[in-house]
Amino acid sequence: MKRRLLLINSSLSFLPLFLLLLLGLLTASHALPLSTSSRWIVDEEGHRVKLACVNWASHLELVVAEGLGHQPVDVISKKIKDLGFNCVRLTWPLYLATNESLACLTVRESFVNAGLSDSISGLQANNPSIVDLSLINTFQAVVASLTNNKVMVILDNHISTPGWCCSKYDGNGFFGDQYFNPDLWINGLTKMATLFKDNPFVIGMSLRNELRGPKQNVNDWYRCMQRGAEAVHGANPNVLVILSGLSYDKDFSFLRKQPISLSFTGKLVFEAHWYAFSDGEAWKNGNSNQVCGKLVNNIMGMSGFLLDQGFPLFVSEWGVDLRGTNTNDNRYLNCFLAWIAEHDLDWALWTLAGNYYLREGVVGMVEYYGLLNSDWTQVRNTSFLERISVIQSPLQGPGMSQRTEHNIIYHPSTGLCVVKKPMTPMGVQLGNCAESNRWTYTPSQTLTIKGSYLCLHAQGMNLPARLSLYCPGVGTRWTPISDSKLHLSASLSRRVTVCLDVDSDNNLITTTCKCLSNDNKCDPGSQWFKIVEVADTITTSLQQIEPEVI
Repeated sequence: MKRRLLLINSSLSFLPLFLLLLLGLLTASHALPLSTSSRWIVDEEGHRVKLACVNWASHLELVVAEGLGHQPVDVISKKIKDLGFNCVRLTWPLYLATNESLACLTVRESFVNAGLSDSISGLQANNPSIVDLSLINTFQAVVASLTNNKVMVILDNHISTPGWCCSKYDGNGFFGDQYFNPDLWINGLTKMATLFKDNPFVIGMSLRNELRGPKQNVNDWYRCMQRGAEAVHGANPNVLVILSGLSYDKDFSFLRKQPISLSFTGKLVFEAHWYAFSDGEAWKNGNSNQVCGKLVNNIMGMSGFLLDQGFPLFVSEWGVDLRGTNTNDNRYLNCFLAWIAEHDLDWALWTLAGNYYLREGVVGMVEYYGLLNSDWTQVRNTSFLERISVIQSPLQGPGMSQRTEHNIIYHPSTGLCVVKKPMTPMGVQLGNCAESNRWTYTPSQTLTIKGSYLCLHAQGMNLPARLSLYCPGVGTRWTPISDSKLHLSASLSRRVTVCLDVDSDNNLITTTCKCLSNDNKCDPGSQWFKIVEVADTITTSLQQIEPEVI
């Protein structure tokens, strides 16, 4: 029997009403369980299901989902949905499923044992029904709350021993490490898959987070991951089976020569991680165009190639310091958003948590990568949510259109797109991507509005970009340049080249191309644009919204 999943996003006071209407239009009723069709995740009717997830940690020392001392679990689940996320990657330590003494410990006992007796009052006030539940029953209660709010769940075996992850030498990194017994791991995966086999909203299981350390090797990866995948599928054939790579979830290059061999098809997904700090301080110390170009090539070479092999790639961890003061993170984010929008990847943001009960010996440690603030009541950075709204919705894939497509011109630094100015007939500016015109990027490199005679025109140095009727043959040619391929340049003459840019009022202008190479102090973000392929269905739905209703 088909089970229906309704992904309905509720209103948020800080998001534009037009965007809220867009989110409502783009959500759909999906028939569970999910499966894969080539590189896409689809429902039982073959329609694309875009996973736009957030990580919710439940693997640290206390083995309790973070935040329950600040807000009722149902309030948190509703908030996740209200923020435009349709799923949660819920982390768990292996010992929760394999160590009965730990699993049967109550939440109260876990806090007392950790010396956090004073923190129990917050749990008692916000989640009184949970305080004296066992840890495994509490984990089930969190999954039930997400399920009741129609939020899909991916169960992620994050680590073996409860605690912060990850170090090469923490004994949890690879098969055969001190705390990573492969047989025990298979047992734990089987138990967890069985425990939730009747819950259709548990749509996937991530077998192990961030394989790493001196013992990692390709032969054991094949042997153990194949065993784990078969065990999960045998216990629950409805869930997606999600496999991580080597070197902290960065490297699948070995699959180019030898694919993994499984008895089942249509359920396999690969996951990758990418943070700014994955490459040290390359973004801060290097030229952003050169770093972006190099690292995108690296990630496509190590994991992105799986898309061409016909597998979904789930970027199950990425994130930034949401205070906005980290140069390394800020420069990375512009490149990351352009890359993930271009390929319309499934993803999970790290992290939901505004703080932790206990992390690495620190009580109440603030998580600046956390979507929520320290008391779990507000979003830490609302402009960040606006920037990621485009990638929260499906842009491509099965069931999205009748194979008719167009482009949007995405500006990752703001999360906005190029649109016609409403009060200026030939003017262009950045605006809500929900209001984006349908653009066509022609073989001659002109950008025309689909179904019209209008094209984007460069008037001159430091002048506004405009729409023009003089398109065929003499229209402005917009060429992606620099190592990042995110600058759109136009030649005004043999000696003068300009790049598309944005002024302080979000008007499109053309200026001197900047930061093309070497300079590590320069930030090219205002000049970075990505031409993204989008299914016509999205714009068709948007055009059905009457302006007067807004």
